[in-house]
Amino acid sequence: MTSIHITDIESAINFWRTKTPSVGSNALPPETRALAEVYGVMAFEGANEISEAALPVAALAAWLTWFDSTPDTPCIAICSTSQGDDVCKGCGRTFAEVQYWTQMRPVEKRVTWRRITQEGTAWRFNKYAERATEKSERNTA
Repeated sequence: MTSIHITDIESAINFWRTKTPSVGSNALPPETRALAEVYGVMAFEGANEISEAALPVAALAAWLTWFDSTPDTPCIAICSTSQGDDVCKGCGRTFAEVQYWTQMRPVEKRVTWRRITQEGTAWRFNKYAERATEKSERNTA
């Protein structure tokens, strides 16, 4: 079974803290509290991941709302898997991940996003970042 990484729980908490900040008695809103409880247990136990099935219903619902606010696909419309590559040079996904993306569950998509982000070898992470840096440097010079 796929798992949710603690950094995704943290990102979801920050999303909810911005969306519905604490007011008055400083009590956490329900979504933030549900995710914070999971985060606290994970931190206490030294766990980096939690099974999707182990998430309480309220925490999963809050996480899914955060997930819906993130980009759906890492695609940059330069797909080398269509040219026979096992891994896309544009986005870093495998052929199977590209092919079945629309059928993947949100947790499976986040596992893929995490892997390709950590690898950082796809053009999505280097070629376009390099161009943005070059453009920024030209504009400040």
